[in-house]
Amino acid sequence: MSEDRVPDKDHIARLCLPSKIENENIQASAFMLRKDEIFLSVNWLEILNCTDREDEISEIRNVYSAKFTVSKNAKLAVLNVGELCKKVVEKSPDHRMLEVFHTPIISSGSELGDPSHSEIYHLMPDHETIAELIVQTIQQTYPARA
Repeated sequence: MSEDRVPDKDHIARLCLPSKIENENIQASAFMLRKDEIFLSVNWLEILNCTDREDEISEIRNVYSAKFTVSKNAKLAVLNVGELCKKVVEKSPDHRMLEVFHTPIISSGSELGDPSHSEIYHLMPDHETIAELIVQTIQQTYPARA
């Protein structure tokens, strides 16, 4: 695990399941931890070294489709790391300082790899205020499968 910080200028994508989307809008619940989680999984787009955003999204779709079945109504939310962290630290009641680390998954045996896998830390389960702030920083959305 590399545990390098994802630079503020770069972007991450979060897979948002249909149950977290209402009237085509991604809900805050897409950015909330489950009780047993300590981080939120995302993908670092620039680490893929693609030529443009469409290619990055295509590559993320390939990673997901190789690992599991992606619902036709799922979406990818794209966020800028610096904007995300700044919004949360400035607007959250406790001035929460989120951190995004690159934690690639190396393929081994039957487990498929994910070189862009990253994690957002310092979230808490059921902390809707932080999740609402994160949703406000979504820059773009894409269908999760082509």
